[in-house]
Amino acid sequence: MKRKYKKSILLPGALFIYATAMAVYFIPRNHEMSATEKWATVIASYVIIAALWWVLDKKEKMAQRREEESNS
Repeated sequence: MKRKYKKSILLPGALFIYATAMAVYFIPRNHEMSATEKWATVIASYVIIAALWWVLDKKEKMAQRREEESNS
């Protein structure tokens, strides 16, 4: 049986890994921005990823509710 991964987990998870890898790679090498700007950028990207997870999770739950109601 094929396992179906939820989009609300897979997409934000991939973006979280990508954002973390980019932060680890580029923050020490960037000398044009202050430390506060660097960390604000990283935190803002994590907030956006969390918002994406929340929206996708709500969307999946609504679709599941609609499917259950149509089957009843």
